[in-house]
Amino acid sequence: MDEQITHEEAIRRLRTDMKTSSVATPFATALKIAFQSLRIRFWRSIITIAGIFFAIAFLVSVLNSAVVELAVNPDEGSQVSGTGIRFILTLLAAEPRQAWLVTMSLIVCVIGIANAMLMSVTERYKEIGTMKCLGALDIFVIELFLLESGFQGLVGSFTGALIGAGLVLVSALVKHGFAVMGILPWSQMVINILLATVIGLLLTLLGASFPAYRASQMPPADAMRTEV
Repeated sequence: MDEQITHEEAIRRLRTDMKTSSVATPFATALKIAFQSLRIRFWRSIITIAGIFFAIAFLVSVLNSAVVELAVNPDEGSQVSGTGIRFILTLLAAEPRQAWLVTMSLIVCVIGIANAMLMSVTERYKEIGTMKCLGALDIFVIELFLLESGFQGLVGSFTGALIGAGLVLVSALVKHGFAVMGILPWSQMVINILLATVIGLLLTLLGASFPAYRASQMPPADAMRTEV
């Protein structure tokens, strides 16, 4: 019953937000509706963010663990060189097992995002139909779902990258002591965090692209008649 009331309230707010335009809806309106949807589906969003969080935390922990080991034992990492993206590529090439685990975790993450967004599209048929009947263009519907997924991807990726890097630092302190702080290449570790965040965001948008396109192609009349 509560979910039905929430859905009806969402439809009412949606109609109010979109009465201002019958041809094209501004980006700010799409952003507002996206955040409303995230609040209504808060716990589902948390689960989606958690999937991104763990995948990116694992990626950063692998990368920054290698950075720590290279700083402590530079002679053992002769196959790994460069900075930024080149460092990541050479590291994964030198460690095929780690590369496989990282790749599989990211693939599972993308599949989870796509599944969550498809479920969101399915349960929002009437909402999508209402938007299109009020004049929303296909690009607006795509923007709406990509904004939702992008926000989840940004939060999950950034927090996962920070936590992954933090766990590596704690492990390095326990294993090597505070002396290791003076020899770590901090720039590369920060670059790893930023690159992992961007990778997580891009993968999130990739996973949400098909559900967003599917939602945009939905005929308004069919969507309004659908019972979910």
